[in-house]
Amino acid sequence: MKNNYPLISIIIPCYNHEKYIEDSIQSIIEQTYSNIEFIIIDDGSKDKSVEKIQAMLPACKQRFEHVYFTTRPNKGLCATLNEALMLCHGKYISIIASDDIMLAHKTQLQVDYLEENPDVSGVFSGVELIDSNNQIIDKRVSERTEYSFQEIFSNKHDLPALTQMYRLKDINEVGGYDENIKIEDWFLLLKLTNQNKILRYIPEILCQYRIHEENFSKNNMNMIVEMKKVANCFKTHANYYRINYKLNSRLAKEFYRQGLIKKSILTRVKSIFHLYIYKFFKGAKK
Repeated sequence: MKNNYPLISIIIPCYNHEKYIEDSIQSIIEQTYSNIEFIIIDDGSKDKSVEKIQAMLPACKQRFEHVYFTTRPNKGLCATLNEALMLCHGKYISIIASDDIMLAHKTQLQVDYLEENPDVSGVFSGVELIDSNNQIIDKRVSERTEYSFQEIFSNKHDLPALTQMYRLKDINEVGGYDENIKIEDWFLLLKLTNQNKILRYIPEILCQYRIHEENFSKNNMNMIVEMKKVANCFKTHANYYRINYKLNSRLAKEFYRQGLIKKSILTRVKSIFHLYIYKFFKGAKK
């Protein structure tokens, strides 16, 4: 069986997830697909994550073709992912956070899809949302199966990062992850589709996304600032000024929500943004 299927590299970058890392690793162990190498890098956790990982290593070494584990001082998520990519030997890679869970048939289904569709660079799926006690609180499944660069740039897409499976050669071709960007998943989608790589979505739940207080996405201001950094990498695209305007408006509203600016200033800031966009598009029509 293993000789008939390509090697898959599954990566878990871990940081301070002692409550969840065991569930995440166990979900990889329980994959129905057999030919897997497992790479887990602890990015300087200050809790008991390392002890939890070490306790599961014997089961991992028995289950997987190859296991790599290390822990070292904190370097950040993107640096950790790039480090892991250099260790991968698989034809395809999956990356999942150390607090999320893969359903058992995820790897097999996505490998089959990519093997049958050699023009596709990456494939995604639907998710269940779970709480800190693994209780399902919601689910999200899209009817769309493909998105363009412009749709992804305009945030009119649903390609959950935890459900990803990519061709390793395509990730390497676009240079992996930018270590100055924290919204690494959105930036990677844009880099791939900007080079006309095809990304597809399977309308089936294959992963569980955990909702808890430590989620980066809950910090709205940081999220918007990071989105602006990504958008600034694509200034030559037609939708850039419209996207940047929306992000600036969201940032101004967040400043107001946190009491950092008054409503009168918020109104003035939004007016300036509107005028800037109006002048740009008026000039573009000439």
